[in-house]
Order: sequence, then structure tokens, then C-alpha cells
Amino acid sequence: MQSFEIRNLFLDYFVSHGHEHVKSSPLIPKDDPSLLFTNAGMVQFKRVFLGEEQRPYSRATSCQKCMRAGGKHSDLENVGFTARHHTFFEMLGNFSFGDYFKREAIFFAWQLLTEHFRLPKEKLWVSIYKDDDEAADIWEKEVGMPVERIVRLGEKDNFWQMGDTGPCGPCSEIIIDQGEDFGCGKPDCSVGCDCDRFLELWNLVFMQYNRDEEGKLTALPKPSIDTGMGLERITAVLQGKKTNFDTDLFQPIISEICSVLNVSYGRERKTDVSIKVIADHIRASTFLIAEGLIPSNEGRGYVLRRIIRRALRHIKLLQYDRVAFYRFVEPVIESLGTIYPEIVSERKRIEKIIKVEEERFLRSLERAQQIFDEILENLKKSGSKVLPGEEIFRLYDTFGLPFDLIKEMAQDSCLELDEIGFHRQLNKQRERARAASKAQEIGIDEVYKELRSGNHDFKFTGYTDYEAETIIHAIIKNGKTVKILEKGEEGEVFLYETPFYAESGGQVGDTGIIISGSGKAEVFDTKKIAGLHCHKVRVIEGSIKKDEKVFAKIDIERRKAIARNHTATHLLHAALRVVLGEHVKQAGSLVAPDRLRFDFTHFDALSDAELQEIESIVNEKILENLPVIVEVKSLNEALNEGVIALFEDKYEDTVRVVKILGFSKELCGGTHCKSTGEIGSFYIISESSVASGIRRLEAVTGVSALEYANRYREQIKNISQILKSAEPVKAIQRLINELKSKQQEIEALKDKLLSHSIDGFVRQARDIDGVKALAVKLEGVDTKSLRALSDKLREKLHPAVILLASKTDGQGILILSVTKDATSKYDAGKLLKNITQAVGGKGGGRADSAQGGCPDAASIDKAVEIFYELIKQH
Repeated sequence: MQSFEIRNLFLDYFVSHGHEHVKSSPLIPKDDPSLLFTNAGMVQFKRVFLGEEQRPYSRATSCQKCMRAGGKHSDLENVGFTARHHTFFEMLGNFSFGDYFKREAIFFAWQLLTEHFRLPKEKLWVSIYKDDDEAADIWEKEVGMPVERIVRLGEKDNFWQMGDTGPCGPCSEIIIDQGEDFGCGKPDCSVGCDCDRFLELWNLVFMQYNRDEEGKLTALPKPSIDTGMGLERITAVLQGKKTNFDTDLFQPIISEICSVLNVSYGRERKTDVSIKVIADHIRASTFLIAEGLIPSNEGRGYVLRRIIRRALRHIKLLQYDRVAFYRFVEPVIESLGTIYPEIVSERKRIEKIIKVEEERFLRSLERAQQIFDEILENLKKSGSKVLPGEEIFRLYDTFGLPFDLIKEMAQDSCLELDEIGFHRQLNKQRERARAASKAQEIGIDEVYKELRSGNHDFKFTGYTDYEAETIIHAIIKNGKTVKILEKGEEGEVFLYETPFYAESGGQVGDTGIIISGSGKAEVFDTKKIAGLHCHKVRVIEGSIKKDEKVFAKIDIERRKAIARNHTATHLLHAALRVVLGEHVKQAGSLVAPDRLRFDFTHFDALSDAELQEIESIVNEKILENLPVIVEVKSLNEALNEGVIALFEDKYEDTVRVVKILGFSKELCGGTHCKSTGEIGSFYIISESSVASGIRRLEAVTGVSALEYANRYREQIKNISQILKSAEPVKAIQRLINELKSKQQEIEALKDKLLSHSIDGFVRQARDIDGVKALAVKLEGVDTKSLRALSDKLREKLHPAVILLASKTDGQGILILSVTKDATSKYDAGKLLKNITQAVGGKGGGRADSAQGGCPDAASIDKAVEIFYELIKQH
């Protein structure tokens, strides 16, 4: 049975038993700071299990993309060395939200495994929680599982909980005995052993309790079911393979790896480990990049970088020194592209990002090798044979070298590693990261949760209305609910009905006023907290009270300006994809009343021609006055229509689709113009880099665009007046050409002056042990002229060591050169490095030529003294 058949059979089975097939959520979870990545099928249903969200179905099934790399649940270091560990994998699961419980979950699993997957009953075992007599009775008396194949285990193995507090319960694992060939050979090998003989296939979690902060368990009013079965694992079992890597999920990738790297799979364990790592990591990299993640030095991007670089290390271990990893994206797409079409549409971008990261790593490797050589030289001088933990960490952290690669480099140089010191530094970094992560965690205070509880009907009417007559549901001041806010006080107001848009999706919150019979409050911002619109207010007249009837009105002109900018971002996004390519993906935005900012994935700076074309396309669409149509429909329907969705965002089952007729279709919850003509005009005011692979455009529309054009026109007018020319560009170009000509004349005169001085410089050279040593101090001579003078002096002096120093803008420039017939005795790079370090500067270079600088002009004299001392000591 092929993997796609197994996946479909599982999902179809549960659909036939009344389960809703729910599409896999993204690998990058939204609004859950406790997780780096989605690591289980239940993650997208977490709020449902907690009772914070309701779905239109009570049974669900999914095939969830999962990632276990980094954070609490990481299998990264095990990948390649075991038969079953992966970073990226697919989790098959079925879920009940207070519908069915243990009996149905057990029977569903048993029927699917034995009747549909046709696994032999006599090879199946089950584990249960030690005190779960109910599950034991179902397995023994109703399913017919022999009592000797029902194993009771403790809390560590068979009791599951979402966190330290919250929903939890016992679980039951279905296990298959794969036979002695898979075992460890120990006489006590049994269920619970770490070997592959007794392999866990499916975990059935019975969520029936809630654990409070004191650890007390209380029965849930609606017990639920959460199950998980790894697709890779069940595929290996059904295909009779010893490892997951031998299945059809991995073999096409492994075949391409062997072909490109000219290696064989299945002959040598060390080679197989590297091939498995590469095969696993290319799947992980492909899916993470498809969701918009970019390799970086922090957070999720750092995990992606580690995954890629770990794979690159194993490519290097296979004696391949060129870029290759990006070439394995193709078989991943061929294998999984029909299931996850997002990786197909992102193929070019995925390949480019991986290739760029490969090239950077190879360059880093070269720089790291230079640093390692310097460390090695210093260790030789000190007589030490141990690579210090601080240096290991520097190579690991600064240059991104995997620890195993550093270990290999050290072994090649007959060095031991201070692993304890390295892990000390690593733990310090983890503590810093943990502290930063904790500081960033988004928590919802109980006071807000209480506001959300109950059957209150809250409405946002701001898509169609600018004002509303409503009632104040609650007022919060300094984290506590209050009944009244007096004049001059600030607080947070929650309304039953509101026209105020709460900051979301890059669009800033609305401002405006709330008027009651007793007072008036200025709304200076609107946020969304615990799913509610939170109006940040300052009372400017009288007072406002809880349960009071009020009139709420937004700042209409400000909202219209925001709408112009938001609609313009949709035009801009579409124009970028037209000009630059389909790989462009939104990576962030800001929609404010005075400007818009749009971040997007692209590796190169945009040319002036590209910027002009993008700006022209947007303005053409504005002039066409295209209708902006908003439709509300199901997520699946919208995606099938080809709308642009941000995969890092979590969408509800019902979504808003914003269409600009014939040009753009995006999922968006923001406010927009009714037609593009309302935008007025569009100007790009800046383009820059935000991070590796992320570019940023800033632009203005409407009144802000007019103000920008007027400022620009005023500047041109002032320049024309200063230059006394109706054609300022031509006048400026003429002045630049004249300046260049004068500069060339000055440089020629400097060179001529220096040439006349050469004979005098030559006469100043000192003879030290048969070598001419010359140090010359100059004023205001640039680097280029110093080099030219150095070359001429080397023609006159043999063998020679020459130091040229120039005082320029309060600093010192140093050029040190050694003639070829003196390089066996003197190294220019090392000499200059010693000189600059002694005077607080920096410098280095090749054996025959080096360049550096001094922090101030006064240090030049000291540099000259040290130069002659070093030549004498050599």
C-alpha cells in the first residue's frame, strides 16, 4: 500500500464515521507563544479543547504537518541515527470535542488497523494508564485483547496533559510487535523498551480531567478524544520496511541524493546516516520556507538555519564541496506537492533561499577556517592541546558551524575539546533566549477572560457603519474592572456593538469619540484583547459609566485615509508579483493613516526601473477605478478560487475575500475603499532591506501623496533657483563633471609631488640585517595614492619592508608592504596586525601587502616606532 493510499484511507474512514475532514494548519502556529512549531495534530484544536472556541462540528479528522526541531519537543539531533525520528512528519488523527469517548475511540482505531490496514491481531499490544480500569475493560472484554497483551504503565508513559494546568487524561497506545529481528536482543525486552521491536503506532488520549494549579484533577463536563498516528511510521509497517526512510515517502528523495552526490544507500552505516539527515532536512526546509520562514539568527529562523546547515555538514561529509542541497527540493515537491500545493507554488523561492543559504555557509566555512587556524596557532604558542569552550562556542554561534564539524576539525589537528566549557556557554545562551521568550509570551489576564465568558453578543459594525448607539459592557482601569471613569482618567472600554476597527493584520486601530448622557471620552486607540474590541479612552468631559447607553463614532477622515492605504497594499502586492515574480510573499505590513509599509520576500534590491514599473502599475489600477468587492465565504471555497493567503496566519472556517476586480484576490479582515479611484494617487518613497531575503517598501496615497508631491516639487524649485537653471538635473551633472575634473587634477598633482619625493624617501631607508626598512609619515594622502607610492618604492628598494602612514580626517591610514625577496623573513599581514593592536587599531592582510588604521593621528608616531622595533627584533 502506497503512502498516499494510507493517508486517504485513514481520512476517508473517519469521514465515513461522521468526522469533518479539517485541512492541516500551518507549521508556524499563530497566537501561541508556547510553541515554536506545530508539533501535534491537536494544536489547531487547542482552543476548542480549552472551551475558548466553538466549531460547527463535534468530530474531526486531519493529516497534520508537524515539526519537532527546537524547543521542548525536538528530535533534530536524533535524525539519521534512528529508524523513526524526523524533524518534519505528518500526523494522522481523529478528534472528539465532547461527542464520543473511550469506547468509540478504541473501536475506531481497532477496526481501522485490523480490518482496513489488515494488521495481524496477534502482533498487536496495547498500553494503558495504570489506574484506567475502564480502558482495560474495553480492550479485554469488548475488543477481545488477551489480558497478557494489555500493559499498564505509569504517568510518564500513559498520562497526557496539554500543559502544567488544563485538560489532561490517561492515554492508550496501540503497539505492534515487529519481531526479534527489530529487537535489542535483551532477555527483558518488552513493551516500553527503547528498541524498535515493540513499536508504538497510535496514541489514543482520553481527555477527561482538568488539572488546576495545585495539581488537583476535576472531571471535565465533556470528555474529549485526541489521537495521533505518524504517517511515516504506519507506512513503514504496512510496506514491511525496517525504517521510515525505506518507504516511498523518502526513497525518491534518497535516489536523487545518491545520484547528485555520487553515493550509494544501504551499504555503509556512516554514509546512510548522512543520506537520511539530508533527506529528512530537505523536507523540513521545503515546508518551513513555503510558509514564509527565512533562515536567520533568532527564533524559528534560527532553527531553520540549523536544519539547513546540519544537512550541509552531512553533504560535506559525503565529500561533496559544491552547492547541492537546493536540488533536492524537486523530489519533495514530486512526492508531496499534490497533498500540499503551497510547496508547488513556492518552489522557485524555496530553491533560491536554500541555494543562497548554502553559498553563505560555504563562505562562512572559509572564514571560520581562517579563525580556526588563528586559534590553532595561538594554542601551539601556548603549548595547549585543548580547544577552549569559548572558542568552540564562537565557531558554533558566530559562524554557524555544527558542533560535530568543529569536533572533526579539532580531531584533524590533534586537539581535545573543552565540551564542558562549550555547553556552559551554550546553556548561558539558552537561559538568555528563555528569558527573552518568557518576556515575549502573550498572556491574557483573567479580567479579560471574564469579560469574554457568558452569552454576551458582541458585534463589530465598522465594515458598513462609522457610528453606533450601544451600551458599555465593561470598563477596566489599571487591570481591574471599574464602574466609572471620571474626567482626565484613562481606561479601557468594551462595547456590545462598535464601529471601531481593532488593530489587526497590520492595520492600526481606529480613533474617535464615545459620548454618554454624563460625559464624553476620546478613543485614542483600539486593540483586540481576548477576542474583544478594547477601546483605549481618555475622558475629556464629565464621566462615563458601565451599562450606560452611549453614542460611539470613529474619526471618519482618518478611517478613509487608512482604507486608501490598505487597498493600496493589495494593489502593491499584486504589482510586485507581476514585476518580480510569483515567489513574492507578504512578510509584514503597516497600514496607518499617513503612510503604508509593506514587507515582502525577495532577495535582491529593486532597481529604479522595477520601482517605476511597480508604481506605474498601481497608479494605472487606481485610474481604472476598479471596484473593490468584499465577499464572505468558506475558507476552502476561497482557497479553491486562488486567493492569496498568508500561511503563517490562522483563518477561521468563514473568511473575508477582498477582490480588486481582475487584478487582486486576498483574504483580509481590514477596511477598504469601495473602488480603487478613491486612493487618488500612489508614490513609493523608499525601498530597503529588513532582513536576509526580506525587502521593505514604504509608500503614500491620497492627501499624503499630494503633500509628498508638493514637498518634492518645492525642493526642485529651490534647487533650480540656487543653480539659476530651468533644467536643474543638467546643471547638477555639469557641476559634478567639473568637480570630478578638478579632483583628477588634484590627484595628478599629488602623485607628481609624491613622485618627486621618492628619491628623498629612498635615502631615508634604514639597513637592518640586510633589509631596507622604511617608514614614511604623510598628511592628507588617501589610500589609493598610498598604494601607488608603495608600489613605486618597492621598485626602488630591495629587499625591503615599507610602512606608509597618512593623517586623514583625524585618523591614521597604514599601508605595509614587503618585497617578494623579503617575504620569506617578513609577513606584512602579521606585522601590521601586531602594530595596529599595539596602538588600538585594526589591520591585516597578505604576506606581501597589508592595510590598517589607527584610531587617531597621534598614534601614527607610535606605530612608526613599533615598526622599526619589530624589524630589529625579527
